[in-house]
Amino acid sequence: MNIMPFLLVAPSLLLVGAFFLFPLLLSVQGAFMGADGPTLAHFRTAFGLYRNDMLVTLLITGCATALIGAGSIAIGGYLTLGGSRRARAVLAWLYRWPLFIPFIVAGQSMRGFLGQNGLMNSALVGAGMPEMWAQSFLDWRGIVITFVWKQLPFATLLIAGAMAAMDRAQIEAAQNLGAGRLRVLLGVVLPQVSRNITVALILSFVTMMGVLSVPLMISGQSPSMLTIPMAWRINSLGDYATANALGVLACLMTGMVAWVWLRQAAAEKAK
Repeated sequence: MNIMPFLLVAPSLLLVGAFFLFPLLLSVQGAFMGADGPTLAHFRTAFGLYRNDMLVTLLITGCATALIGAGSIAIGGYLTLGGSRRARAVLAWLYRWPLFIPFIVAGQSMRGFLGQNGLMNSALVGAGMPEMWAQSFLDWRGIVITFVWKQLPFATLLIAGAMAAMDRAQIEAAQNLGAGRLRVLLGVVLPQVSRNITVALILSFVTMMGVLSVPLMISGQSPSMLTIPMAWRINSLGDYATANALGVLACLMTGMVAWVWLRQAAAEKAK
């Protein structure tokens, strides 16, 4: 038996086990264990205190994921079907910038951009908009805007790359038959890259679910995303059990989204 393949993947498996699987098992154990043995009291506390935070988390990540999908499809579609070579080059160079910016830097930057006296409102007022309409976006809307701005390049790279790898003959055939760009995008391109779109959106959803810095910096309101009460239960109260329960619930939310992709992949494999 050749053990060389196992030796090659052993370092990666050890890292995954030590830094992901082992902490996950400890978190699950802490969520279900009490002083007197197994219990669901921590989950009752989590549901009782942070039910609205769970709904807000799903609302924010769901809205951001939908906007990321629409934006990445639009950018990838123009990079694939756009008529202006110069516009495609500028767009391809411009949209990637946020990809290299950490979430904490993105949150701090957007805090100065979206505030009541931030750069966005100052520019709008300077352009002639009445000052009474200037308002702060440092709430759930600001979190959505920051997530979309930060994750859009990642999703676009996956989707635009899949579009660029398509056979151009099908696109040219549809265009020769008189189909416009929008019809080619919806009828020819998207059906062939639907799996890549699903993967990009699921990865973006999972990433946003685990971000603490952006909701902490953008919005101090309650309810907020689950990462804030998790951090507060640990840092302020030392309540690891409830924080673990919230973490398990967050994992279940992301697991349901991942199940959609697994079901799609299984269906494609069956075909």
